[in-house]
Amino acid sequence: MKKALGETALGFQHVLAMYAGAVLVPLIVGEALGLTPEQLTYLVAIDILLCGVATILQIVSNRFFGIGLPVVLGCTFTAVGPMIAIGGQYGISAIYGAILVSGVFVVLISGFFGSLVRFFPPVVTGTVVTIIGITLIPVAINNMGGGQGASDFGSLANIGLSFGTLLFIVIMYRFSTGFLRAISILLGLIVGTVAAAFLGKVDVSPIADASYFHMVEPFYFGMPTFEWPAILTMILVAMVSLVESTGVYFALGDITKKKLKEKDLAKGYRAEGLAIVLGGIFNSFPYTAFSQNVGLIQMSGVKSRKIILITGIMLITLGFVPKIAAVTTIIPPSVLGGAMIAMFGMVIAQGIKMLSTIITDSQENSMIIACSVGIGLGVTVVPELFVQLPSSVQILTSNGIVAGSVTAIVLNILFNMLPSKKRQRASAPVVKESAINQG
Repeated sequence: MKKALGETALGFQHVLAMYAGAVLVPLIVGEALGLTPEQLTYLVAIDILLCGVATILQIVSNRFFGIGLPVVLGCTFTAVGPMIAIGGQYGISAIYGAILVSGVFVVLISGFFGSLVRFFPPVVTGTVVTIIGITLIPVAINNMGGGQGASDFGSLANIGLSFGTLLFIVIMYRFSTGFLRAISILLGLIVGTVAAAFLGKVDVSPIADASYFHMVEPFYFGMPTFEWPAILTMILVAMVSLVESTGVYFALGDITKKKLKEKDLAKGYRAEGLAIVLGGIFNSFPYTAFSQNVGLIQMSGVKSRKIILITGIMLITLGFVPKIAAVTTIIPPSVLGGAMIAMFGMVIAQGIKMLSTIITDSQENSMIIACSVGIGLGVTVVPELFVQLPSSVQILTSNGIVAGSVTAIVLNILFNMLPSKKRQRASAPVVKESAINQG
Protein backbone atom coordinates (compact mmCIF):
# COMPACT_ATOMS: atom_id res chain seq x y z
CA MET A 1 0.00 0.00 0.00
CA LYS A 2 2.80 2.37 0.96
CA LYS A 3 4.64 1.57 -2.28
CA ALA A 4 1.50 2.22 -4.35
CA LEU A 5 0.96 5.59 -2.63
CA GLY A 6 4.59 6.51 -3.29
CA GLU A 7 4.29 5.61 -6.98
CA THR A 8 1.04 7.58 -7.26
CA ALA A 9 2.69 10.62 -5.66
CA LEU A 10 5.61 10.39 -8.12
CA GLY A 11 3.19 10.09 -11.05
CA PHE A 12 1.21 13.12 -9.85
CA GLN A 13 4.45 15.06 -9.56
CA HIS A 14 5.01 14.50 -13.29
CA VAL A 15 1.44 15.68 -13.97
CA LEU A 16 2.12 18.92 -12.08
CA ALA A 17 5.44 19.46 -13.87
CA MET A 18 3.84 19.32 -17.32
CA TYR A 19 0.34 20.61 -16.51
CA ALA A 20 0.97 24.33 -17.10
CA GLY A 21 2.60 23.63 -20.46
CA ALA A 22 -0.23 21.28 -21.40
CA VAL A 23 -3.16 23.59 -20.57
CA LEU A 24 -1.59 26.86 -21.74
CA VAL A 25 -1.61 25.75 -25.39
CA PRO A 26 -5.41 25.18 -25.63
CA LEU A 27 -6.07 28.30 -23.53
CA ILE A 28 -3.91 30.52 -25.75
CA VAL A 29 -5.14 29.07 -29.05
CA GLY A 30 -8.77 28.95 -27.89
CA GLU A 31 -8.75 32.58 -26.69
CA ALA A 32 -7.07 33.74 -29.91
CA LEU A 33 -9.74 31.99 -31.99
CA GLY A 34 -12.60 33.39 -29.88
CA LEU A 35 -13.98 30.07 -28.62
CA THR A 36 -16.90 30.03 -26.17
CA PRO A 37 -16.26 28.94 -22.53
CA GLU A 38 -17.90 25.58 -23.30
CA GLN A 39 -15.68 25.02 -26.35
CA LEU A 40 -12.61 26.12 -24.41
CA THR A 41 -13.42 23.66 -21.62
CA TYR A 42 -13.69 20.83 -24.17
CA LEU A 43 -10.40 21.87 -25.78
CA VAL A 44 -8.54 21.80 -22.45
CA ALA A 45 -10.14 18.48 -21.40
CA ILE A 46 -9.44 16.65 -24.66
CA ASP A 47 -5.89 18.01 -24.72
CA ILE A 48 -5.15 16.68 -21.20
CA LEU A 49 -6.71 13.31 -22.12
CA LEU A 50 -4.67 12.95 -25.31
CA CYS A 51 -1.47 13.96 -23.48
CA GLY A 52 -2.07 10.81 -21.44
CA VAL A 53 -2.82 8.67 -24.50
CA ALA A 54 0.26 10.01 -26.34
CA THR A 55 2.46 9.30 -23.31
CA ILE A 56 1.22 5.70 -23.06
CA LEU A 57 1.77 5.19 -26.81
CA GLN A 58 5.46 5.98 -26.23
CA ILE A 59 6.15 3.95 -23.08
CA VAL A 60 4.26 0.78 -24.12
CA SER A 61 6.80 -0.34 -26.69
CA ASN A 62 5.94 -2.95 -29.32
CA ARG A 63 7.09 -3.90 -32.83
CA PHE A 64 5.48 -0.90 -34.49
CA PHE A 65 5.50 2.08 -32.10
CA GLY A 66 6.74 3.29 -28.73
CA ILE A 67 10.34 4.04 -27.80
CA GLY A 68 10.01 2.34 -24.41
CA LEU A 69 11.52 5.17 -22.36
CA PRO A 70 9.97 7.09 -19.42
CA VAL A 71 8.97 9.97 -21.69
CA VAL A 72 6.00 12.30 -21.11
CA LEU A 73 4.32 13.82 -24.17
CA GLY A 74 2.51 17.13 -24.29
CA CYS A 75 1.36 19.60 -26.91
CA THR A 76 4.25 21.44 -28.49
CA PHE A 77 4.55 25.21 -28.07
CA THR A 78 6.16 25.26 -31.50
CA ALA A 79 2.66 24.80 -32.95
CA VAL A 80 0.94 27.67 -31.10
CA GLY A 81 1.84 30.52 -33.46
CA PRO A 82 1.19 28.52 -36.64
CA MET A 83 -2.20 27.29 -35.36
CA ILE A 84 -3.32 30.81 -34.46
CA ALA A 85 -2.22 32.05 -37.90
CA ILE A 86 -3.98 29.17 -39.70
CA GLY A 87 -7.16 29.60 -37.66
CA GLY A 88 -7.23 33.33 -38.33
CA GLN A 89 -6.78 32.87 -42.09
CA TYR A 90 -8.61 29.63 -42.92
CA GLY A 91 -10.72 28.81 -39.85
CA ILE A 92 -10.43 26.20 -37.12
CA SER A 93 -11.30 23.30 -39.45
CA ALA A 94 -8.11 23.97 -41.46
CA ILE A 95 -6.05 23.64 -38.27
CA TYR A 96 -7.25 20.09 -37.75
CA GLY A 97 -6.95 19.16 -41.41
CA ALA A 98 -3.31 20.29 -41.31
CA ILE A 99 -2.64 18.46 -38.02
CA LEU A 100 -4.18 15.26 -39.43
CA VAL A 101 -2.05 15.33 -42.59
CA SER A 102 1.12 16.21 -40.67
CA GLY A 103 0.53 13.23 -38.34
CA VAL A 104 0.14 10.85 -41.28
CA PHE A 105 3.28 12.39 -42.81
CA VAL A 106 5.26 11.71 -39.60
CA VAL A 107 4.07 8.08 -39.51
CA LEU A 108 5.11 7.60 -43.16
CA ILE A 109 8.60 9.11 -42.76
CA SER A 110 9.31 7.63 -39.30
CA GLY A 111 11.38 4.79 -40.74
CA PHE A 112 13.84 7.05 -42.52
CA PHE A 113 13.57 10.36 -40.64
CA GLY A 114 17.10 9.76 -39.38
CA SER A 115 18.38 10.41 -42.91
CA LEU A 116 16.32 13.62 -43.16
CA VAL A 117 17.72 15.03 -39.92
CA ARG A 118 20.72 16.40 -41.85
CA PHE A 119 18.37 18.96 -43.42
CA PHE A 120 17.47 20.14 -39.89
CA PRO A 121 20.76 20.89 -38.12
CA PRO A 122 20.81 23.31 -35.15
CA VAL A 123 21.18 26.33 -37.46
CA VAL A 124 17.78 25.46 -39.03
CA THR A 125 15.87 24.19 -35.99
CA GLY A 126 17.24 26.95 -33.75
CA THR A 127 16.22 29.58 -36.29
CA VAL A 128 12.70 28.11 -36.64
CA VAL A 129 12.18 27.93 -32.86
CA THR A 130 13.45 31.52 -32.47
CA ILE A 131 11.08 32.81 -35.19
CA ILE A 132 8.13 31.00 -33.61
CA GLY A 133 8.94 32.43 -30.18
CA ILE A 134 9.27 35.98 -31.52
CA THR A 135 5.98 35.79 -33.42
CA LEU A 136 4.19 34.67 -30.23
CA ILE A 137 5.19 37.69 -28.14
CA PRO A 138 2.44 40.01 -29.55
CA VAL A 139 -0.15 37.41 -28.44
CA ALA A 140 1.26 37.59 -24.90
CA ILE A 141 1.34 41.41 -24.87
CA ASN A 142 -2.30 41.61 -26.01
CA ASN A 143 -3.30 39.30 -23.19
CA MET A 144 -1.33 41.32 -20.66
CA GLY A 145 -3.54 44.28 -21.52
CA GLY A 146 -6.68 42.22 -20.90
CA GLY A 147 -7.18 40.60 -24.30
CA GLN A 148 -7.54 42.10 -27.75
CA GLY A 149 -10.71 44.18 -27.96
CA ALA A 150 -11.29 44.22 -24.18
CA SER A 151 -13.18 47.29 -22.93
CA ASP A 152 -10.63 47.76 -20.13
CA PHE A 153 -7.57 47.03 -22.28
CA GLY A 154 -4.43 48.39 -20.66
CA SER A 155 -6.17 49.27 -17.38
CA LEU A 156 -4.05 49.51 -14.22
CA ALA A 157 -5.75 46.36 -12.88
CA ASN A 158 -4.78 44.35 -15.96
CA ILE A 159 -1.23 45.71 -16.05
CA GLY A 160 -0.84 45.07 -12.32
CA LEU A 161 -2.10 41.48 -12.58
CA SER A 162 0.03 40.62 -15.61
CA PHE A 163 3.27 42.06 -14.26
CA GLY A 164 2.47 40.76 -10.77
CA THR A 165 2.08 37.24 -12.17
CA LEU A 166 5.31 37.59 -14.16
CA LEU A 167 7.17 38.94 -11.11
CA PHE A 168 5.95 36.04 -8.96
CA ILE A 169 7.16 33.53 -11.58
CA VAL A 170 10.55 35.25 -11.80
CA ILE A 171 10.94 35.28 -7.98
CA MET A 172 9.96 31.60 -7.77
CA TYR A 173 12.44 30.75 -10.51
CA ARG A 174 15.19 32.73 -8.79
CA PHE A 175 14.78 31.61 -5.20
CA SER A 176 13.37 28.08 -5.47
CA THR A 177 15.00 24.90 -6.72
CA GLY A 178 14.02 21.48 -7.97
CA PHE A 179 10.33 20.67 -8.19
CA LEU A 180 9.09 24.11 -7.04
CA ARG A 181 11.09 25.75 -9.81
CA ALA A 182 9.68 23.21 -12.30
CA ILE A 183 6.09 24.25 -11.44
CA SER A 184 6.77 28.00 -11.07
CA ILE A 185 4.54 28.83 -14.07
CA LEU A 186 1.67 26.78 -12.63
CA LEU A 187 2.05 28.44 -9.21
CA GLY A 188 2.15 31.87 -10.90
CA LEU A 189 -1.14 31.17 -12.67
CA ILE A 190 -2.77 30.07 -9.40
CA VAL A 191 -1.54 33.08 -7.40
CA GLY A 192 -2.44 35.50 -10.22
CA THR A 193 -5.97 34.07 -10.51
CA VAL A 194 -6.50 34.31 -6.73
CA ALA A 195 -5.39 37.96 -6.82
CA ALA A 196 -7.70 38.61 -9.79
CA ALA A 197 -10.62 37.07 -7.84
CA PHE A 198 -10.16 39.68 -5.10
CA LEU A 199 -10.43 42.35 -7.82
CA GLY A 200 -13.66 40.81 -9.13
CA LYS A 201 -12.08 39.75 -12.43
CA VAL A 202 -12.75 35.99 -12.19
CA ASP A 203 -15.96 34.46 -13.56
CA VAL A 204 -16.53 31.00 -12.05
CA SER A 205 -19.69 30.25 -14.05
CA PRO A 206 -17.83 27.99 -16.55
CA ILE A 207 -17.00 25.66 -13.63
CA ALA A 208 -20.62 25.57 -12.48
CA ASP A 209 -21.83 24.95 -16.05
CA ALA A 210 -19.32 22.18 -16.82
CA SER A 211 -20.36 18.56 -16.36
CA TYR A 212 -18.58 16.01 -14.16
CA PHE A 213 -18.07 13.58 -17.03
CA HIS A 214 -18.13 13.62 -20.81
CA MET A 215 -17.26 11.30 -23.67
CA VAL A 216 -14.73 12.34 -26.26
CA GLU A 217 -16.19 13.31 -29.62
CA PRO A 218 -14.37 12.98 -32.97
CA PHE A 219 -14.35 16.16 -35.07
CA TYR A 220 -15.98 18.19 -32.28
CA PHE A 221 -15.33 21.44 -34.20
CA GLY A 222 -16.57 20.06 -37.52
CA MET A 223 -15.04 18.08 -40.36
CA PRO A 224 -11.46 19.07 -41.19
CA THR A 225 -10.63 21.11 -44.28
CA PHE A 226 -7.33 20.96 -46.13
CA GLU A 227 -5.35 24.03 -47.19
CA TRP A 228 -1.87 23.56 -48.65
CA PRO A 229 -0.21 26.50 -46.84
CA ALA A 230 -1.64 25.25 -43.52
CA ILE A 231 -0.55 21.65 -44.21
CA LEU A 232 2.99 22.70 -45.16
CA THR A 233 3.21 24.83 -42.01
CA MET A 234 2.21 21.97 -39.71
CA ILE A 235 4.53 19.50 -41.48
CA LEU A 236 7.44 21.89 -40.81
CA VAL A 237 6.32 22.20 -37.18
CA ALA A 238 6.17 18.40 -36.91
CA MET A 239 9.68 18.02 -38.35
CA VAL A 240 11.12 20.53 -35.89
CA SER A 241 9.28 18.77 -33.03
CA LEU A 242 10.77 15.43 -34.09
CA VAL A 243 14.26 16.92 -33.98
CA GLU A 244 13.56 18.27 -30.47
CA SER A 245 12.14 14.90 -29.38
CA THR A 246 15.26 13.15 -30.67
CA GLY A 247 17.29 15.16 -28.16
CA VAL A 248 14.90 14.11 -25.36
CA TYR A 249 15.13 10.45 -26.44
CA PHE A 250 18.93 10.46 -26.28
CA ALA A 251 18.90 12.29 -22.94
CA LEU A 252 16.56 9.67 -21.46
CA GLY A 253 18.52 6.87 -23.10
CA ASP A 254 21.63 8.18 -21.32
CA ILE A 255 19.79 8.48 -17.97
CA THR A 256 18.32 4.95 -18.20
CA LYS A 257 21.50 3.44 -19.69
CA LYS A 258 19.59 2.24 -22.77
CA LYS A 259 21.49 2.33 -26.05
CA LEU A 260 19.07 3.60 -28.69
CA LYS A 261 19.10 1.98 -32.12
CA GLU A 262 17.68 3.32 -35.36
CA LYS A 263 14.60 1.10 -35.04
CA ASP A 264 13.95 2.47 -31.52
CA LEU A 265 13.98 6.04 -32.86
CA ALA A 266 11.65 5.02 -35.71
CA LYS A 267 9.16 3.56 -33.20
CA GLY A 268 9.37 6.75 -31.16
CA TYR A 269 8.68 8.92 -34.21
CA ARG A 270 5.82 6.62 -35.24
CA ALA A 271 4.22 6.93 -31.80
CA GLU A 272 4.40 10.73 -32.07
CA GLY A 273 2.85 10.58 -35.53
CA LEU A 274 -0.03 8.45 -34.21
CA ALA A 275 -0.52 10.93 -31.34
CA ILE A 276 -0.67 13.82 -33.84
CA VAL A 277 -3.25 11.93 -35.96
CA LEU A 278 -5.38 11.41 -32.83
CA GLY A 279 -5.01 15.14 -32.14
CA GLY A 280 -6.42 15.87 -35.59
CA ILE A 281 -9.32 13.45 -35.18
CA PHE A 282 -10.35 14.52 -31.68
CA ASN A 283 -9.58 18.22 -32.23
CA SER A 284 -6.58 18.51 -29.97
CA PHE A 285 -2.95 19.37 -30.84
CA PRO A 286 0.37 18.04 -32.15
CA TYR A 287 2.39 16.27 -29.45
CA THR A 288 6.08 16.13 -28.62
CA ALA A 289 8.35 14.86 -25.84
CA PHE A 290 8.38 17.24 -22.84
CA SER A 291 11.88 18.13 -21.67
CA GLN A 292 10.67 19.45 -18.26
CA ASN A 293 9.81 15.91 -17.21
CA VAL A 294 13.33 14.77 -18.13
CA GLY A 295 14.62 17.28 -15.58
CA LEU A 296 12.23 15.83 -13.00
CA ILE A 297 13.50 12.31 -13.69
CA GLN A 298 17.09 13.52 -13.25
CA MET A 299 16.17 15.30 -10.03
CA SER A 300 14.20 12.42 -8.47
CA GLY A 301 16.41 9.61 -9.78
CA VAL A 302 13.27 7.50 -10.46
CA LYS A 303 13.52 6.13 -14.02
CA SER A 304 10.67 3.60 -13.99
CA ARG A 305 8.24 3.51 -16.92
CA LYS A 306 5.59 2.39 -14.43
CA ILE A 307 5.61 5.87 -12.86
CA ILE A 308 5.06 7.48 -16.28
CA LEU A 309 2.28 4.95 -16.99
CA ILE A 310 0.58 6.18 -13.79
CA THR A 311 1.06 9.75 -15.05
CA GLY A 312 -0.60 8.84 -18.37
CA ILE A 313 -3.55 7.19 -16.63
CA MET A 314 -3.98 10.25 -14.39
CA LEU A 315 -4.02 12.57 -17.41
CA ILE A 316 -6.61 10.41 -19.20
CA THR A 317 -8.79 10.38 -16.07
CA LEU A 318 -8.57 14.17 -15.71
CA GLY A 319 -9.48 14.54 -19.38
CA PHE A 320 -12.82 12.83 -18.84
CA VAL A 321 -13.80 15.39 -16.17
CA PRO A 322 -14.72 18.76 -17.76
CA LYS A 323 -15.27 20.23 -14.28
CA ILE A 324 -11.51 20.11 -13.68
CA ALA A 325 -10.71 21.39 -17.17
CA ALA A 326 -13.10 24.32 -16.63
CA VAL A 327 -11.02 25.49 -13.65
CA THR A 328 -8.23 26.49 -16.02
CA THR A 329 -10.59 28.47 -18.28
CA ILE A 330 -11.37 31.01 -15.53
CA ILE A 331 -7.79 32.36 -15.58
CA PRO A 332 -8.11 36.04 -16.64
CA PRO A 333 -6.33 37.01 -19.88
CA SER A 334 -4.05 39.46 -18.03
CA VAL A 335 -2.80 36.71 -15.67
CA LEU A 336 -2.36 34.39 -18.64
CA GLY A 337 -0.43 37.13 -20.47
CA GLY A 338 2.07 37.48 -17.64
CA ALA A 339 2.77 33.74 -17.68
CA MET A 340 2.90 33.72 -21.49
CA ILE A 341 5.74 36.26 -21.50
CA ALA A 342 7.81 33.81 -19.43
CA MET A 343 6.75 30.77 -21.48
CA PHE A 344 7.21 32.34 -24.91
CA GLY A 345 10.41 34.01 -23.77
CA MET A 346 11.68 30.54 -22.88
CA VAL A 347 10.84 29.40 -26.44
CA ILE A 348 13.00 32.24 -27.80
CA ALA A 349 15.72 31.42 -25.25
CA GLN A 350 15.65 27.78 -26.36
CA GLY A 351 16.09 28.86 -29.97
CA ILE A 352 18.98 31.16 -29.05
CA LYS A 353 20.55 28.35 -26.99
CA MET A 354 20.39 26.05 -30.02
CA LEU A 355 21.99 28.76 -32.17
CA SER A 356 24.65 29.79 -29.65
CA THR A 357 26.69 26.65 -30.24
CA ILE A 358 26.95 27.17 -34.01
CA ILE A 359 26.63 30.90 -34.75
CA THR A 360 30.35 31.43 -34.21
CA ASP A 361 31.34 28.40 -36.30
CA SER A 362 31.20 30.32 -39.55
CA GLN A 363 30.06 33.55 -41.17
CA GLU A 364 27.78 31.42 -43.32
CA ASN A 365 25.74 30.36 -40.29
CA SER A 366 25.40 34.00 -39.24
CA MET A 367 24.03 34.85 -42.69
CA ILE A 368 21.56 31.94 -42.61
CA ILE A 369 20.22 33.09 -39.23
CA ALA A 370 20.12 36.77 -40.21
CA CYS A 371 18.19 36.24 -43.46
CA SER A 372 15.81 33.60 -42.06
CA VAL A 373 14.83 35.50 -38.93
CA GLY A 374 14.54 38.72 -40.96
CA ILE A 375 12.24 37.13 -43.56
CA GLY A 376 10.20 35.24 -40.95
CA LEU A 377 9.59 38.28 -38.77
CA GLY A 378 9.09 40.60 -41.74
CA VAL A 379 6.40 38.46 -43.36
CA THR A 380 4.66 38.11 -39.99
CA VAL A 381 4.54 41.90 -39.53
CA VAL A 382 3.74 42.71 -43.19
CA PRO A 383 1.88 39.63 -44.54
CA GLU A 384 0.62 41.50 -47.62
CA LEU A 385 4.18 41.71 -49.05
CA PHE A 386 3.68 38.77 -51.43
CA VAL A 387 -0.02 39.15 -52.35
CA GLN A 388 0.85 39.79 -56.02
CA LEU A 389 2.60 36.42 -56.39
CA PRO A 390 0.81 33.36 -57.83
CA SER A 391 -1.18 31.36 -55.26
CA SER A 392 1.11 28.35 -55.76
CA VAL A 393 4.09 30.43 -54.63
CA GLN A 394 2.13 31.98 -51.75
CA ILE A 395 2.05 28.51 -50.15
CA LEU A 396 5.64 29.27 -49.12
CA THR A 397 5.27 33.01 -48.48
CA SER A 398 1.88 33.57 -46.84
CA ASN A 399 3.09 32.63 -43.36
CA GLY A 400 6.15 34.12 -41.65
CA ILE A 401 7.10 30.87 -39.94
CA VAL A 402 6.99 28.91 -43.22
CA ALA A 403 8.84 31.67 -45.11
CA GLY A 404 11.56 31.85 -42.44
CA SER A 405 11.84 28.05 -42.17
CA VAL A 406 12.11 27.52 -45.93
CA THR A 407 14.71 30.30 -46.11
CA ALA A 408 16.76 28.58 -43.39
CA ILE A 409 16.54 25.16 -45.07
CA VAL A 410 17.50 26.50 -48.53
CA LEU A 411 20.38 28.66 -47.23
CA ASN A 412 21.71 25.79 -45.12
CA ILE A 413 21.79 23.59 -48.23
CA LEU A 414 23.50 26.40 -50.18
CA PHE A 415 26.13 27.26 -47.56
CA ASN A 416 26.70 24.03 -45.64
CA MET A 417 25.68 21.09 -47.83
CA LEU A 418 26.64 21.92 -51.41
CA PRO A 419 30.36 21.48 -52.10
CA SER A 420 32.26 24.75 -52.48
CA LYS A 421 35.70 25.58 -53.87
CA LYS A 422 36.75 26.88 -50.47
CA ARG A 423 35.84 23.56 -48.81
CA GLN A 424 37.43 21.55 -51.60
CA ARG A 425 40.68 23.50 -51.16
CA ALA A 426 40.54 22.99 -47.40
CA SER A 427 40.08 19.23 -47.77
CA ALA A 428 42.63 18.80 -50.62
CA PRO A 429 45.88 17.02 -49.67
CA VAL A 430 48.75 19.40 -48.91
CA VAL A 431 51.60 19.02 -51.42
CA LYS A 432 54.97 20.05 -50.06
CA GLU A 433 56.98 22.63 -51.99
CA SER A 434 60.01 20.30 -52.11
CA ALA A 435 57.90 17.67 -53.87
CA ILE A 436 56.89 20.23 -56.50
CA ASN A 437 60.49 21.26 -57.06
CA GLN A 438 61.53 17.63 -57.41
CA GLY A 439 58.81 17.14 -60.01
